[in-house]
Amino acid sequence: MRLKIIVLNFLVALLAFSCSQEKKLPFLGPKQVNAQGDTVYHRIPSFRFLNQDSVFVSEKDVEGKVYVADFFFTTCPTICPKMKTQMLRIYERYKDRDEVRIISHSIDPDFDTPNVLKDYATRLQVKAPKWNLLTGDKAAIYQLGQKSYMVSAQEDPNEAGGFVHSGAFILVDKNRHVRGIYDGTVEAEVNHLLEDMEVLLKE
Repeated sequence: MRLKIIVLNFLVALLAFSCSQEKKLPFLGPKQVNAQGDTVYHRIPSFRFLNQDSVFVSEKDVEGKVYVADFFFTTCPTICPKMKTQMLRIYERYKDRDEVRIISHSIDPDFDTPNVLKDYATRLQVKAPKWNLLTGDKAAIYQLGQKSYMVSAQEDPNEAGGFVHSGAFILVDKNRHVRGIYDGTVEAEVNHLLEDMEVLLKE
């Protein structure tokens, strides 16, 4: 009986310990220490682009939101169809939750005007502001992708479609910190993103 009590107490303590060890996601990107000795984490800077409804979208529209970002173009003949299939999973799961957003940046803004993006959104059966398809200044989009989201996004005449871009989905927290980067063409990776999304929503 005494042995049973010891074992039971051990199991209860183990359960309590495991429950207290909640999963924490890392902060990705460069970080600095300020004059006060506090760590300052990499943060997505201010931005302003037009969406599929010809409405300007900025960092203010994701204030206090958890969001997933990616880079694409509507005529992409390679990985974009797989990416959009997986992004639709995220859209469907969170379409009724206001604290979640999706932002897709076109890397071919010369062709991907708001009207083109509107047609694309209609085919996907998605709507803003839950899922914003953005277009705007090409240089600003490329810089945002490479410097802030830390993914490839640029013109390349040697690539199919004339552009090269990452298939990454970038998970960003409510303070615009990058907390995860996942292969948006792989279902298992997106499953991982969905799990991590729930972690951020509880922070």
